[in-house]
Amino acid sequence: MTLYDFLAHSFDKSLTSQSVNDIAICMNYAQYIQFSLGALGAFNGLMLGIYFLSFGKSRTLSGFFLGCLLTVLSLRIGEAVFACFDPMLPRIYVQIGMSACLLIGPALFFFTKAAIEQTRQVPQSWKIQIAVLLSAVVIVGSLYPFASYPNLCSLYFSKIIYAVWFIYLVGTGIQLKGILSRMGGAVTEIKTAEKWLLAIFLANIVIFSAFLITLFFGLYSTFYGATVIFSFVLCAIIFIQLYDSKTANPFYLAPVKYLNKKINDAETVLNSLEQVMAQKELFRNPDLTVSELAKAINLPGYQLSQLINDNLGKNFTSYVNEYRINEACRMIGEQHPYSLEAIGYEVGFNSKSTFYAAFKKIRGTTPMFYKEGLLSN
Repeated sequence: MTLYDFLAHSFDKSLTSQSVNDIAICMNYAQYIQFSLGALGAFNGLMLGIYFLSFGKSRTLSGFFLGCLLTVLSLRIGEAVFACFDPMLPRIYVQIGMSACLLIGPALFFFTKAAIEQTRQVPQSWKIQIAVLLSAVVIVGSLYPFASYPNLCSLYFSKIIYAVWFIYLVGTGIQLKGILSRMGGAVTEIKTAEKWLLAIFLANIVIFSAFLITLFFGLYSTFYGATVIFSFVLCAIIFIQLYDSKTANPFYLAPVKYLNKKINDAETVLNSLEQVMAQKELFRNPDLTVSELAKAINLPGYQLSQLINDNLGKNFTSYVNEYRINEACRMIGEQHPYSLEAIGYEVGFNSKSTFYAAFKKIRGTTPMFYKEGLLSN
């Protein structure tokens, strides 16, 4: 049945053919607008994702995962928009879109966690999760391509993909519970960086819900609404990123402090922290995070980050690296049989370049010159 036939049967018989044609033209215009908005959102998201991945200033781990998030979201939404308006779209594009969908939740979770904990290096547990997900994309996509197994992918794999997305959404919400709990308080308690975290999280919930409703109920109007929201959110992000100098880097988050007041008895807490670091030598763990160190002294991760920033004037990475470099200097002074590179790994660095850069920053010289200076004396 053509669009004209559908309209002719759907409306009152008194409608003229000209009226029906006018309605059909309006519907086509509406479809074009929906398509344009969805495609614009996907394109803007892809460009912004590439910017954060490749060209952003002061790149951080949180910025990297934000770039990943925007990229996979754009691929999924772009594929869905084109598939809705072109039923003959090659199925390989559908497979690319669904593969990207599997990575949306993890990218959101890692971005949020890296931003809150100010993570500088990818922990081993993250690497394992990423490796498993990428392996699933490659192996399952090779064994069961969408072009050959459309029913299997639509009925089973798609539900697994959305389940993974949902699990990571819940995990992200748990990470943000500290901010969410303060939303009912004074506006000044929510900082700009925190507002952006919440905005990105809530936008993901809207988009996830829209896709889920489309998957189970086929309400495509809901999906179009989500793409429109996605388009305008991305346009707002681009506008602020390019034109508002006060928030030029809203996603390369400065330390997120959850409390404006100083921590009570900070000196006692710092003594406990130094004691734990010295006795347990937690700095030797190359994947040490703020939350893991905070747990050792029974302190929330955000309070430990605030404590180090406010009272020591440094960030978490610099604080831990000082312990590592001091231990490395001790081992070099004792003429350990290890090579300098091996000493770097022994004290907690996960690469030679990171060890040398931290040594140069803290000691003002290289490990080799430091060793030669000890030998000459």
